[in-house]
Amino acid sequence: MNFPRNILIVSAFMTAAAPAQELVAARTVEVIARPIQGATSIPGELRPYRAIDVYARVSGFVSSVPVDRGSRVRRGDILAKIKAPEMEAKIAEAKARAVAVESERAAAEARTAALESTLNRLREAAKTPGAIAGNELVLAAKALEAEKARAASIDKSVASAQASVTALEEMLRYLDVYAEFDGVITERMVHEGALVGPESKGTVPLFRLEQIDRLRLVASVPEALAGSIQTGRRISFTVAAHPGTSFTATVARPAMSIDPKTRTMPVELDVVNTGSRLAPGMYADVAWPQSRGGNALLVPAKAIKATTERIFVIRINNGTAEWVDVRRGAAGEGDLVEVSGNLKAGDRILERASDEILPGTRIAAK
Repeated sequence: MNFPRNILIVSAFMTAAAPAQELVAARTVEVIARPIQGATSIPGELRPYRAIDVYARVSGFVSSVPVDRGSRVRRGDILAKIKAPEMEAKIAEAKARAVAVESERAAAEARTAALESTLNRLREAAKTPGAIAGNELVLAAKALEAEKARAASIDKSVASAQASVTALEEMLRYLDVYAEFDGVITERMVHEGALVGPESKGTVPLFRLEQIDRLRLVASVPEALAGSIQTGRRISFTVAAHPGTSFTATVARPAMSIDPKTRTMPVELDVVNTGSRLAPGMYADVAWPQSRGGNALLVPAKAIKATTERIFVIRINNGTAEWVDVRRGAAGEGDLVEVSGNLKAGDRILERASDEILPGTRIAAK
């Protein structure tokens, strides 16, 4: 029997678009809901509680360096001594200028006293009619006024000269470089004879000083566990340098903001570094408590399938496969992983998800 060409094409298309569904046998498991206890591992990094680069405050040559890398120092200890010949010359020059200005002030005071005496005599003489011309009295008063103004100006110059001397002598204190806090010299960048100066572009610091008797443990807490962040809470952690030993840190400074790129909240914990067993820069494995109110939905890790477009589990709905988008949580128990999404306790899902099992596939549960 012959059919029109267009009818044959439609028939072929319908046959390809609706293949016969096969029954797929697969193991299924039940979604579990229960409270989560225990801890989840979060990476962290130990950092010094305080750390600074130590620079010279004045330009000069290093004359001595009594400390080196690894030296433990106390606040106020001398780290380096600097010689500044140019500064000593400036101080001598400023002192000489101050003496000269003082001499000018003494001369001005003498002239002022002489002019005052002359003016007083003229005023006495002016009491006798015709003894002196009135213009002489006016000129004497103006001369005294001018000399007083000059003396006031010299007084300001004296104060300025003395202030310059004081400032330069204060700078002499900076020839000794002191430790700003108790700590350890972790880097030394200068030796005797080196030319050093204040911090600026291209200037090399003298030392790196770090406080290590107290450390900061920085950890990024996943968004799902942000509710468990409590200031003052004690958290345990371990480091590779001391296997089998657990240390304790106290939650001190949460960022109070979720990083949109990592979906985590940076948290700083304080660590008392007794005996200096820990060192800044060490990697820490933080056992973050994951207990919280309510139940969490748990599924086997293999039941979660991640593609470039979505993360899902395959739920059995009336004997057919259904893809359900989920989000992984931070908690878990053994091989079980916390998830959130359009699931509920008791739902049956495939024990091992696969993107080859398409939605609508008939499933024969094992």
